[in-house]
Amino acid sequence: MTITEPLVLGIETSCDETGVGIVRGRTLLANAIASSMDEHARYGGVVPEVAARAHLEAMTPTIQRALADAGVALDELDAIAVTSGPGLAGALMVGVAAAKALAIALGKPLYAVNHLVGHVGADLLRGEGLRGAVGEPGELELPTVALLVSGGHTSLLLVRDLVDDVELLGETIDDAAGEAFDKVARVLSLPYPGGPQIDRVAADGNPNAIRFPRGLTLPKDLERHRYDFSFSGLKTSVARWVEKCVAAGDEVPVADVAASFREAVADVLLTKAIAACRDLGVPRLLLGGGVVANARVRELAAERAEAAGVELRVPPLSLCTDNGAMIASLGAQLVAAGHAPSGLGFGADSTLPVQQVHMR
Repeated sequence: MTITEPLVLGIETSCDETGVGIVRGRTLLANAIASSMDEHARYGGVVPEVAARAHLEAMTPTIQRALADAGVALDELDAIAVTSGPGLAGALMVGVAAAKALAIALGKPLYAVNHLVGHVGADLLRGEGLRGAVGEPGELELPTVALLVSGGHTSLLLVRDLVDDVELLGETIDDAAGEAFDKVARVLSLPYPGGPQIDRVAADGNPNAIRFPRGLTLPKDLERHRYDFSFSGLKTSVARWVEKCVAAGDEVPVADVAASFREAVADVLLTKAIAACRDLGVPRLLLGGGVVANARVRELAAERAEAAGVELRVPPLSLCTDNGAMIASLGAQLVAAGHAPSGLGFGADSTLPVQQVHMR
């Protein structure tokens, strides 16, 4: 029997955030998150072993908090969903093990799902307290182009069907955008994580002060990498610019450097995303991932989408960063569509391809 409004608990541990979400169909009931970001700050980036240990410590209390927030008991669940990849292998293993243990103990079906597609599933959710969304919650039309930008991923997808037809159009060939933010922040002596810090200081800078390179946008690059991204050269260009400034005995204009760097990232992201919408005849663009919290990325996305006649959709900021609610949402769609659950033989897959929405 198909359940149209399944009650699903989702577990997300692909990086440094332990996320547990509970949804009923498309209605968000709980979104509990425990972050280990402060533990990584001293290293200037995520340390996989530290992240895995933090997931172990946070898993049980985060599940308990989600259940309390949702006002449901474990035996009421219709299914459990978990991120099986892509992500940090050790971190993924913790979530997968916890989900398998719950599924076996409760006798509930288990769905192993793709982290990246989960970000698209977040846009389906509606409920009390969801603020900051662009577009009506729960009303995503397909097909859509999805631009997912985070510390570990920068990907451009074509989503024809959320549960069984997702195509990777392009991705970063080196640093992810969020990773570049962290590295440039370090060059500018700003704290970790770099994204919010660069956003903060860039507000007082001139985005046109320095013309930093836009990776893979020249005609010769577009022939092979039309929808791919590269931020390594941009990061290096910023570092060399700052080094020359220091060598000359000049004070580094941190605000201008931050604003110009941020502008280069946002320009490349939205140029390629809008081009994909135009080339494929898809008048919709969905943004997801932690970098979407960046003020200039959101602002430029709105400008470019309006100019191109493209509908822009951005989930609430609380659902843009990694979270269990998006995994529960994708799991609920799989249940409602009548897909069979995953067998217990699946494992964590740090390089799970986006085309594999659901591991069987």
